[in-house]
This record gives sequence, structure tokens and C-alpha cells, in this order.
Amino acid sequence: MTDAGSRSVYFVSESTGITAEAYGHSLLSQFGDARFITRYTPFINTREKAQALANEFAHRAEAEGRKPIVFATMADEEINALLKHSDCHYFELFDRFMPDLIEATGLQATRKSGVSHGLLNPDNYEARIETINYALNNDDGMRLNKFDQADVILVGVSRSGKTPTCLYLALHFGMRAANYPITEEDFEKGELPEELLKHTGKVFALTIDPERLAAIRELRRPNSDYATLRRCYKEVQMAEDMFHRYGMTVLDATTHSIEELASLIKKSLY
Repeated sequence: MTDAGSRSVYFVSESTGITAEAYGHSLLSQFGDARFITRYTPFINTREKAQALANEFAHRAEAEGRKPIVFATMADEEINALLKHSDCHYFELFDRFMPDLIEATGLQATRKSGVSHGLLNPDNYEARIETINYALNNDDGMRLNKFDQADVILVGVSRSGKTPTCLYLALHFGMRAANYPITEEDFEKGELPEELLKHTGKVFALTIDPERLAAIRELRRPNSDYATLRRCYKEVQMAEDMFHRYGMTVLDATTHSIEELASLIKKSLY
């Protein structure tokens, strides 16, 4: 049951629903402290599934006293029409932008399902898989000799956000992203590995607030020296000293989300 004062929101698609969800979340973020109960409903790709979902919209509208909000990417025109006229507030990406885009380009749209995610483009799909595999295989400095193949290399203390940012760069931007965690040995030497320093033009350093870092590490290794505030302060300070000494671009993982970090990195490189 939906909480009083909250709104039901659906992200609907005939395919994965990734675009509808991103589109909807971006718009909803502009409404401050409003409470939304979101429901993810991908693969609504038959009339029967669409009718069942339309019935659910009607039930929810009656139970809650207001229509649910629906963000959709629906290539199939028949299914789109069925949902559009159901008991909901319907915001469909193609309907809102495609007519103007057709007029601007002078071209006709195919309205094929799955195109934006590479399902109908094998080369694009394989390239995306390859970049994800590269990020996984070059996580936590596992292959220093492969840094020459990277588009970008992230460096920072353990748990500063390197891995999720690399995966985001790979998945959304198709970039080969490797990362290197600064080790105790590096701190003792006061320097970073030569294999990393050969590629400083594509190295980005991530820093993080020590208190935030301690909280993250405590979840991973409770009551350990690794998670103490003292150690976190020390490591962050020593890491930042290294970054500045080597003239690296430093990004703050405390004040930026993974998406923001990835976007800043891409903008800097391209």
C-alpha cells in the first residue's frame, strides 16, 4: 500500500526500461522533498501485458484517489495508445519529442524496440561488453601492464569510489576504465608505481571525506583498523599529497555522485 502523501510512479517500456527510468528520475528530482513510490515495469511488449498494466493503473487510481504517474518509452504504437488512454498521467518520450525531431531532420523514425541499448546493433553491443570486461579485468590494479590500453585510469585510496565509477564509464560511455588503489606499500615509499605514472595524462585521482570513508569501510570491515577515522584521515591526507605532487586532476567523491564523476571525466578527456 502506498503511504499517505506519496505518489505512485511507473517506469514502463517494451524493452529494458532504462531510458524511461533515467528520464523519469531526472524529472522527479526537481520536486524536492516530494515522496514517490516507484515501480519498474519493463518488457510490456504484448497487448495482453499492456492491458494488465492498464488495469493495474485503474486499480491504483481508485485505491489511492489519484492517478499514477507513468514515464514510458513505447515504440509499439498500438500498445502506446492503449496505455496513453488508461487511468494514469502518461509521459511518453517518443510522443513528446519524435514529431519535432522528424520535422527537424526531414527523416522518418523506425520506432524499433531496443535500438538505443544496442540490441539491434551487434557491433555496438559487443563493444560495450568489451569495455565492461576491461573494467572488471583491470579493477584494483590487477593488471598494471594493461594501463596502456585504458582510456582513463582512476587512482585513490581503498573504497573511494573507483570501481563503480569505472563500471559507469564503461557501461554508459563505452570507455576502457582501469583503476589503481593506493596500497600501504605505496604510502611507505611515498610514491606511486612507474607503470601508473607513465600514463598521467589519462589519470584522475579520487579523494573523499575521511569521515565518509570511515563509514563506508565500517560497513565492509566492522571494528577494524582499516575503518578507523584515524587511519582514514591519514590515508586521505597522504594520498592528496601524492596527487598534488604529481599534478593529477583531483575529483571529490564526497560531493559528486558516480554519474557526475563519470561525466566530469569524460568532459575533461573529450
